[in-house]
Amino acid sequence: MCAALGVALLACLGLTGAAQAAPASYTALGDSYSSGVGAGSYGSSGSCKRSANAYGQLWANAHSGTTFTFLACSGAKTSDVLTQIGSMPSSATLVTLTVGGNDAGFSDVITTCTLNGDQDCVDRVNTAKTYAKNTLPALLDKVYAAVKAKAPGAKLVVLSYPRFYTVPGSCSVGLSDTKRSAINSGADTLAGVISARASAAGAQFVDVRPAFDGHNICSSASDYLHSLTFPVDESYHPTAAGQRGGYYAPLTSAIG
Repeated sequence: MCAALGVALLACLGLTGAAQAAPASYTALGDSYSSGVGAGSYGSSGSCKRSANAYGQLWANAHSGTTFTFLACSGAKTSDVLTQIGSMPSSATLVTLTVGGNDAGFSDVITTCTLNGDQDCVDRVNTAKTYAKNTLPALLDKVYAAVKAKAPGAKLVVLSYPRFYTVPGSCSVGLSDTKRSAINSGADTLAGVISARASAAGAQFVDVRPAFDGHNICSSASDYLHSLTFPVDESYHPTAAGQRGGYYAPLTSAIG
């Protein structure tokens, strides 16, 4: 029998060390905010631009024994994520995801707001917001359901997009505050829609907007997001610091 007292009892019960969680089978799905566009170190991932500095890779690196399947790809819409899910292992225990911005026309919003006047920008953002509220929910529902069907034992974590600007901020050139506020309102609308649909699907929603506050464009420490840059596809995407502080940090706070 186990000794009644002391270390021998703990050893008998298998409690001499902290409980160890089983290694995760982790899949990162989604678009450029999950692939890590803007964070550099893309290896051989081609146009998908899967970065060694992306939040998913950082999480996998920090959790010893994790089997990591990195499927997120630049430019992905909900239809593309459905294809990604086909390559996801059914044994996955954790799935993270950003998607919806490309469906709502993020790139066209930025182009319109960069090249046209305030009203054109506001109108284009409003069109994107209408799409996000009326059309995107069903597309998100389909993606979340497909994840659950492919890997029923997985915890699904859905992350938001950041607000891009501090308004009013430190920028003396570039877009007007009217345009910046409109673009931020689009990010807020997306966050509300994504949060609601994730909750309805039984997924966990992680809002990254607070983590980017004070580090976004036109802030005093604008180190988390690229402004207009080259290559152009990295514009308005997180830097390596943004992936770590703006995505990885809130993800870790939410799930460990």
